[in-house]
Amino acid sequence: PTGLLHMGNARGGALGDSLANVMRMAGYDVSKEYYINDAGNQIIKLGKSLEARYFQELGQKDYPFPEDGYFGADIIDTAKGIIAQVGDEYAKLSQEERLEKMTATALAEKLAGIKKGLSNFGVEYDVWFSELTLHESGAIDEVVHILTEKGLVYEKDGAKWLKTTEFGDEKDEVLVRSNGIPTYFAADIAYHKNKFDRGFQRVVNIWGADHHGHVARMKGAMKALGYDESKLTIMLMQLVRLYQSGEVVRMSKRTGQFVTLEELIDDVGKDAARYFFVMRNPDSHLDFDLDLAKEQSNENPVYYVQYAHARICSILSASGKTVPKAIDCDLTLLKTEQEWELIRKIADLPEEVASAACDLAPYRLARYATDLATLFHSFYNSCKVLTDDGALQNARLVLVNAARIALRNVLGLLGVSAPERM
Repeated sequence: PTGLLHMGNARGGALGDSLANVMRMAGYDVSKEYYINDAGNQIIKLGKSLEARYFQELGQKDYPFPEDGYFGADIIDTAKGIIAQVGDEYAKLSQEERLEKMTATALAEKLAGIKKGLSNFGVEYDVWFSELTLHESGAIDEVVHILTEKGLVYEKDGAKWLKTTEFGDEKDEVLVRSNGIPTYFAADIAYHKNKFDRGFQRVVNIWGADHHGHVARMKGAMKALGYDESKLTIMLMQLVRLYQSGEVVRMSKRTGQFVTLEELIDDVGKDAARYFFVMRNPDSHLDFDLDLAKEQSNENPVYYVQYAHARICSILSASGKTVPKAIDCDLTLLKTEQEWELIRKIADLPEEVASAACDLAPYRLARYATDLATLFHSFYNSCKVLTDDGALQNARLVLVNAARIALRNVLGLLGVSAPERM
């Protein structure tokens, strides 16, 4: 929690939330968890960056800023907020006490911003897990001790190393630095041990593709601790590139840095953002076309699917009657190829959900929604629903209502709304 949510966070959030929805629909008992990196060098860097901005905002313009600090405008805003609350009181404290207070303020503010941003994106977590608790509880020391007892840890240059080469890694990894501070890797091992100890039978992580080298060593560490490493699945997610007017968007016009999740939602809306992030296999790079995401045409995949749902709602409303029960209708009147194709696709939904859950592939449901919308549009162009033949009209009303329910359910699983009018 050192800054604003970016495109990688957004894609991971949409994927994880949609996957959890799909797995729940398939019958799994799912818990969604956000791992907060609130310990270590990044947090120290955050505190020092904020301290520098604090003194600069107090008038000491030449106060040195850390070379590897966080240059975001949000850090300046946080410093201004502190000054509005306490004035120059923090300047009178020792640096240790000042950094402690400033870091706590920044973490609370950043985490609140992350929670709000994800909530606006339709992503809610069951658990927010603090890395700091692993340090404070002794959980990290415990895993280092267990791995040492198993003969997998050795000391070199004052640091403690894990023999990750025994897990297929290219080189061994440091668990505890020479200054005695555990690495992120050590904390990650303790965190995964914690999850398995809580009784989870399967653990699914969504990581950026730049962490691919971390996969084998993490699974190896779990095996070394006595867990079934096959129960840990790591989905690697490729980069997102934003395009506008055919050009790559490299930075935000508002902040001069990366485009934030908040800006994306403001620009294209939650529905388009969610759908675009989920409709591709996370293994593939995602080229996000901002112009297409806002376009109200059949070329825009989310608009195309939502329009099919809205069109069905319009038909049902125009009928001026309650949709009859299927059992009260003569469905044998549905005989055209377009009707049968639509029926078959609707009937595929349970299997599509099960397959998407088992294969951890929510993008399949985006593809299913597009296919279902296409078949509905084909049916609509060939078969008149509101007809003088009352029996045939009732049968077709049942069919299009079933298509509406299927579309609504799939869009809901993907975290996208199903509008009744467009």
